[in-house]
Amino acid sequence: MNGSRVVVIGGGIAGLACAWELSRADADITVTVLDAADRPGGKLRREPVAGIAIDVGAESVLARRPEAVSLIDEAGLGDAMVHPAPVGASIWSRGALHAMPRGTLMGIPADPASAAGILVPAEVERAEHETPWHTGDFTDVSVGEYVGRRLGDAVVDRLVEPLLGGVYAGQARSLSLQACLPQVYAAAQAGESLTTAARVVASAAAASSAARDGAPAPVFAGVDGGIGRLAEALAEQLRAAGVTIRSGTIARELHRTPAGDGVAGAGWSVVVGPRPSPERIDADAVVLAVPATPTSKLLAPLLPEVARELADIPYASMAIISLAVARDPGADPVATLPGSGFLVPAVDGRTIKASTFSSSKWGWVADAADDLLFLRASVGRYEETSDLHRPDDELVAIAVAEVSEALGGQLPRVVDAHVQRWGGALPQYTVGHVDRVDRILRGVQGEPGLEVAGAAYQGVGVPACIASGRAAAAGVLTHLRDGRTGERQ
Repeated sequence: MNGSRVVVIGGGIAGLACAWELSRADADITVTVLDAADRPGGKLRREPVAGIAIDVGAESVLARRPEAVSLIDEAGLGDAMVHPAPVGASIWSRGALHAMPRGTLMGIPADPASAAGILVPAEVERAEHETPWHTGDFTDVSVGEYVGRRLGDAVVDRLVEPLLGGVYAGQARSLSLQACLPQVYAAAQAGESLTTAARVVASAAAASSAARDGAPAPVFAGVDGGIGRLAEALAEQLRAAGVTIRSGTIARELHRTPAGDGVAGAGWSVVVGPRPSPERIDADAVVLAVPATPTSKLLAPLLPEVARELADIPYASMAIISLAVARDPGADPVATLPGSGFLVPAVDGRTIKASTFSSSKWGWVADAADDLLFLRASVGRYEETSDLHRPDDELVAIAVAEVSEALGGQLPRVVDAHVQRWGGALPQYTVGHVDRVDRILRGVQGEPGLEVAGAAYQGVGVPACIASGRAAAAGVLTHLRDGRTGERQ
């Protein structure tokens, strides 16, 4: 594979993971990462708030999946890996904070009685009398339709919707059961009870995560100083390994190039730069690690059917408001900010959809400043964009007011604030998403030297994006190896 050139379009965690895998597999491959943002990392990003660098995008990774934990270790940050404090989260429902019920599967309670308070007695009773799903062959439906019909709409509105909103910024009645809750989908196909399925999954997860000392292994992990350090470390080490990372660079066109047109065999050409003075970058393989919409535009002349499928994947935008508030020196953060934070049901009509009490959740944040507490709130659900048009200072004021109301008292004085807007941040796995992705991937597989990666396909979390980036790298390496073998023959 000596002399092979690979262009990775997209400098988020999927693109960085792909470049990382390629550079470690063969130092003779020339890798170029094209990133439209001002710096690589995508949703892994840190910004200073009151002089302290904190995460303003993703703040943790799922530790039960190995991909992110492994990459953190490979990047030399294994000793800095940390886990959240064992403090519970809440749901702010009907004007009060209620502890998150234990033993739930994305909000589906194994025991509906455990959700008393979040659900009124009549809603608990409805959930306890599960309605069978009378259909023939079971096909994909929305999470909200399935759970609502079986356990009642209140379970959807006050338990499932807040958790799905936290993961996808989506709406339960449009998100795919098959894509978003595959365990429940499998149980539904088998005709099993929904609450029983939740109980089985919760029990299995608890059993599989038990550490050797008998204590439960952490579900989530972070990095001391912020998970954004992972992207920074990867970018630094990739550059040291000879990978070119070009920020502020938009890929405008993608073309197939025939053999003899500047490449050893048939390859690819990526057009970047302003339209009056375009620049062409030739490559033996290309990885598209950008969201579905720009991927669709790049592929439209080459794979129109695939492009149409990609264009059908909708996205939600959101904003994260980070706050630094005054703290009495030496005071326990949990005394002011109890627990790790709370989720907010959309049905209650609040602007924020969640708040994270960073100083209570993460020890490194609590230790960052004796006189400050850090927390954040998020705004933005799919097809609800009016709040995102508000100016930063208005979003900050709303976050302060609503968090204060949830806590039953005014937050301490705000010392500093930061608003990070994530436009088109989260793909919506709507009904039929799994089949749509299958069609997209089959279409892409027909183009040698072309791969796709990112949150649009098989998981929105950091570990899933890392897995997709590494899988794309594996596909590129196979293509380059097979292509060179063919030339030698």
